[in-house]
Amino acid sequence: MINFSLKSFTELTLEELYDAMVLRQEVFAVEQDCVYLDADNKDQDAWHLLGKNEKGALVAYLRILPKGLSYKQYPSIGRVVTSAKVRKQGAGKALLAAAIQEANTLFPGMDIKISAQTYLLRFYKSFGFEPTGEEYLEDGIPHMAMIRSTGV
Repeated sequence: MINFSLKSFTELTLEELYDAMVLRQEVFAVEQDCVYLDADNKDQDAWHLLGKNEKGALVAYLRILPKGLSYKQYPSIGRVVTSAKVRKQGAGKALLAAAIQEANTLFPGMDIKISAQTYLLRFYKSFGFEPTGEEYLEDGIPHMAMIRSTGV
């Protein structure tokens, strides 16, 4: 069972911030062999959704960004990551469902935009996100912009 909590940057403990950065590095930098600057100065203005297991270990994470931070007209969800320890157990689905609920509370009536790794399009479509535009490379990985309308 994963317990989710949403925190602003200033509400994060040092341990939570460190654990989030470690999980992001483990998956995005090491597993995906992607060299990029993860600390992009957006974390300070983001909401952080932390998913901890029954032992209190961080196993799922993402950040919710207000309109204007990543996209001029949309709030967004990004840095979506689950630990290899909980994959194929529904952790990603639980994380994204919680994120959509939190984003709708934070930004009622607003569509949500994401930059999805192309291989995950089906996953995001199952939550009402629809592709928009053409595929592009982001940090050497194929991505596609997707939008979830408030009417979904």
